[in-house]
Amino acid sequence: MKKAPIPENEKERLDAVHRLAILDTKPEKRFDELTREAVEKLHVPISTVTIIDENREWFKSAVGLNEKEGERAISFCGHALLAENIFVVEDTLKDSRFADNPMVVGHPFIRFYAGIALVDHKTNYLIGVFCVKDTKPRIFSVDEIAILMDLAERAEKELNGEN
Repeated sequence: MKKAPIPENEKERLDAVHRLAILDTKPEKRFDELTREAVEKLHVPISTVTIIDENREWFKSAVGLNEKEGERAISFCGHALLAENIFVVEDTLKDSRFADNPMVVGHPFIRFYAGIALVDHKTNYLIGVFCVKDTKPRIFSVDEIAILMDLAERAEKELNGEN
């Protein structure tokens, strides 16, 4: 398993995350509606709005997971945070970065992941990821990618108070 990378501008990125004052806040309907919409439209069991903190991924919204946070080092979102565009893993067991990941070989048995990084518009630093996960491998269609991109853009606007 390859640990999630740490960006070169990590200190400034974390400053942007903390400036938003969103970590450990209560669930909000505006984010929960987006993750529910992702699950329904993309036919996946899991969707999250994830904020990447120093050592953890924290879920502002999560459908299909009981956990509120996870270890950043083993997180898929930690990898997606630094992707140029959409980050897709069609079959986690065929990807050396994730084949022995605890979330692949154990609960919640992730076999597919797609995520898009979310940006703080004031600083332009990466703060989190909007993602979907499935328990079976799959290939995303162009239409499904467009849906995910739209939902991620809406989540980013909500995080930036641009609704």
